[in-house]
Amino acid sequence: MSKAITIAEAQRYDARTINVIGIPALVLMERAALAAFNNILNDDFDLSRVVVVAATGNNGGDGIAVARLLKIRGINVEIYLLGDPAKATPQTTQQLKIANYYNIPITEDLNHVVNATVIVDAIFGVGLSREVTGKFADAINAINAADAKTVSIDVPSGINADTGDVLGVAVVADTTTTMAYNKIGLLTTIGKHHAGTIHVADIGIYAQDRLEHAR
Repeated sequence: MSKAITIAEAQRYDARTINVIGIPALVLMERAALAAFNNILNDDFDLSRVVVVAATGNNGGDGIAVARLLKIRGINVEIYLLGDPAKATPQTTQQLKIANYYNIPITEDLNHVVNATVIVDAIFGVGLSREVTGKFADAINAINAADAKTVSIDVPSGINADTGDVLGVAVVADTTTTMAYNKIGLLTTIGKHHAGTIHVADIGIYAQDRLEHAR
């Protein structure tokens, strides 16, 4: 899995895996969360106060699932949720329901983000193409202001995954767990600076040429 891919390729591979091959999106989300969770445990982080900053798209769902995996492990974790839960994707709605079952606290206080020891950035995934503004920008600025180690899921929020450009403001992560393949934008000078150490996770999404070879 050495090659890097574009946003369009990532979206096409995702869609084919879900709609043609038939692996449910929620299964892929669980695999992504488990990969990020394992990388967090394997790094030398102070896990005494973990905050997952999540929005309501599927990247947020990945992060909410990570919060649950941490909670089950006995780690002190809470979720800072951005956006309207009523407008969450179906998979993220399910993850919020599961998080509620496990009594994972949801905070609206950015001070909790600033005072965390580890922050999981699960705001925006590869599809971001607009400038980050408002509460989303405030959250990213809080993440960057914290002394915490920061772990991004798939792409540091605010980075264009094709160009590596900062879309207004972007998370500066210590590590990034990116799914299936590295992203072209993370190979640029700016992208590398924001992504930190990159872990590429095999979650069962593959390029078409690899799929044809496997059949």
